[in-house]
Amino acid sequence: MTDLEDHSDPRVRPIRPADADRVRTLQAHLREPSPDLLEYGIAVDSGFVSVADGRAADDAGGSTAGGGPVVGYALPVDAPTRSGCHLAELVVAPDFRREGRARGLLAAVVDDATGPVTLQAHPGNDAALALYETCGFDVVDRRPGAYADGDALVLRRE
Repeated sequence: MTDLEDHSDPRVRPIRPADADRVRTLQAHLREPSPDLLEYGIAVDSGFVSVADGRAADDAGGSTAGGGPVVGYALPVDAPTRSGCHLAELVVAPDFRREGRARGLLAAVVDDATGPVTLQAHPGNDAALALYETCGFDVVDRRPGAYADGDALVLRRE
């Protein structure tokens, strides 16, 4: 299935400043985190989180009670010179993987974007690459030496 527009996840909601500590902890699971970019994203409410249980509280000031703790996040960054965004970070806590959470976060990013969505992934991250392919992303470039341990594949979804 590549139609993410039909895959809204009730466990996903916009990021809030109150999520900052948990999201910072989750960032440690990334290959090469960008703490400064994350701080900026939190400050300007750019991003989405996945909560542990039940439905995410609405973004109109609702409490996270019933939604549980944040167990994943997506950090899209707008491209100031073109439409669309770049998904800078996407992570789900190990104990909550294989539950459709990354797909739900991707769907929220794609739905919110004003154009194409790009991201990059390590060529050895087979699970992520398989997810991105099933979600309609295509490999469009390779960035040699982008990571400390090798290249990055650039993926794009129109």
